[in-house]
Amino acid sequence: MKIYVDFDDCLCETARAFTVIAERLFGKKVPYEDVRFFNLKSSFDLTDEEYEKMMIEGHLPEILLSYEETPGASEVLNAWIDQGHEVSIITGRPASSYEHSRKWLDQHGLDRARLFTLNKYGRDSFIKNSEFNLELEDYYKMKFDFAVEDSPMAFRFFDHMPDLKIMVFDRPWNRECEFPNKNYTRCPDWEYIKEKVNEK
Repeated sequence: MKIYVDFDDCLCETARAFTVIAERLFGKKVPYEDVRFFNLKSSFDLTDEEYEKMMIEGHLPEILLSYEETPGASEVLNAWIDQGHEVSIITGRPASSYEHSRKWLDQHGLDRARLFTLNKYGRDSFIKNSEFNLELEDYYKMKFDFAVEDSPMAFRFFDHMPDLKIMVFDRPWNRECEFPNKNYTRCPDWEYIKEKVNEK
């Protein structure tokens, strides 16, 4: 079985960290449950300049390595790998963050999971012909049986896989979105995701 897993807000608590960063940099105090938009510029009501500054801060090596693991994530992924399943972490983080993203995974016991960067949101410049950076044409040749994703903006990347089962990690910014079809299941935590995948 092949499993796609998103990084931010599936494996680690990125948005929670950004609530702290936004308050520290700009005095913007937005409780986590009020982060209603995947676009953090809108959630924190930032100018273009502020948003850019916040994203640079949030991708500094020491900040990337400080993100808290989402409870149960590494345990479930390692159980899948132990069972012989192929786990690919496909992140929308910029390719420049690969090294420290890989280090975070290794530090959290996920050294056997493959990591790829994919320009999901049109905000990265590609590193051509790398082993870890996927261009869209490469990604669309890949097939998965299950996906774990939190961002409604990423759902379009699953359109070429009509049989894919998508586990949507419940977050404030996806609670009001309509799922494209019955293949999408809202999941409150990793234990629930594990149970749903085992059922199928």
